Amino acid sequence: MQKRVVSLWFPRLASDRFLRARPIDGPFALTHRQNNTERLYCLNTEALAQGLTPGMGFADARAFCPDLQSHPADLTADAMFLQVLARWAKRFCPWVGLDGHDGLLLDVTGSTHLFGGEIALLGDIHMRLAKAQLTVSSGLADTRGAAWALAHFGKGVAERGQTLSAIGDLPVAALRLSEKANVGLQRLGVRNIADLVALPRATVTRRFDAEVIMRLDQVLGDLPESLSPLPEAPRYQVRMSLPEPIGLAADVMAGTERLLTALCQRLKENETGARVLQLTLRRVDQGQQQVELRLARPMRDAARILPLFERGVDEIDSGFGIDQLRLVATQVEDLPIQQMTHSRAAPDDQLDDLITRIGNRIGLENIQRFLPADSHIPERSYVISPAAWSTPSNTWMPVRQRPLKLFPPEVVAGQGPRPPRRLRWRRMSLTTALATGPERIAPEWWMTDESWHSGIRDYWRVYTQQGRRLWMFYTPQNPAWFVQGEFA
Repeated sequence: MQKRVVSLWFPRLASDRFLRARPIDGPFALTHRQNNTERLYCLNTEALAQGLTPGMGFADARAFCPDLQSHPADLTADAMFLQVLARWAKRFCPWVGLDGHDGLLLDVTGSTHLFGGEIALLGDIHMRLAKAQLTVSSGLADTRGAAWALAHFGKGVAERGQTLSAIGDLPVAALRLSEKANVGLQRLGVRNIADLVALPRATVTRRFDAEVIMRLDQVLGDLPESLSPLPEAPRYQVRMSLPEPIGLAADVMAGTERLLTALCQRLKENETGARVLQLTLRRVDQGQQQVELRLARPMRDAARILPLFERGVDEIDSGFGIDQLRLVATQVEDLPIQQMTHSRAAPDDQLDDLITRIGNRIGLENIQRFLPADSHIPERSYVISPAAWSTPSNTWMPVRQRPLKLFPPEVVAGQGPRPPRRLRWRRMSLTTALATGPERIAPEWWMTDESWHSGIRDYWRVYTQQGRRLWMFYTPQNPAWFVQGEFA
């Protein structure tokens, strides 16, 4: 059977991906820093109509098009999006591979009749991608090179065995030549592929390196060119069928240990760790019991994971017995091997295990930790983040001492810029023994916070004769005294 290959080229993959989520009217471009210069990376049709081209300096582009809107490119997100498109393309054939950073290759040999023929297949692909707001150019031919040439420099389908007649009028750049070889051929007057085929091969070989003849033979099918499909994603699941039903928790834990050992070995080979594990126990009456374990950190240590299953296994109903155990890592994350040195502290495994145990009872998202934030505003100097999806950070070291307890400002009676000699706070009468300050804190102009609209604040540390150590501030613009914190 004659091999048939489809080449899909997404000339504006990056900008189309961005504009699908955030539509923008008018010229738009994604920028990328190259050699310490901000350059245009991918443009929409309006920007191309203004004469802008990829690779142009961003400053020059703004001079040509003052209305140009831009955003930094995300190459990682673009690569992941292309992987998503590759998985989607498997609806048309089982063999799908990547072609650079903006293309796909499909080996549709023997599958075109399922879609009504080759023309109907390409029409279906274009229709679906147009609905997804993606720009695509396609080509279908006997070889990978010919399909690529049609996608980038022409369009349509090359009939079986008619490759040269379909691509003969295309420029020699369609052969995927280097810039040097392309310019050299054009200087000799070789404008298209048909002109190159008409030249004696010995002449071409003497003037140019072997690249030109190799690419020509690949396009015409005289030299095979492989198409590497995307590898299947690893599956992290193991299963054990038992010759006799079991019902004791100890027996289930023993079987789970054997499954965990095999699963963790597979995770280690791929340098990944499990975040969610699901243990399915099949009973002899075909009923199923499931135990789900959500981990606070990616893990692949069977000895640490096994005790975390005890609570869930103790609660299962084995019925008349369990004859099969299946363990699946439903969510995994990268967990590369790290070199432990005297300067790198070992991870706190006990804390992670404790978070896992509590989190599987009340929910991992309900266990939170305080993390320092880079702000001189007291109430913005920290953030609250789920402990399972964050790591402890170094303590934020303020220039001045901060109270251990911080609460919304509470007004107290007082006059003048110095702390009042006597004050009443929370139904307590207090007498000031010592006051140190002031520490002036200005609002952050780029933030809109109603509580800071009164302007600057002068903070004081007030020590009272009753033993209270208060953190108070005075607002000069709107004279008033407040208590916002208390030192331990």
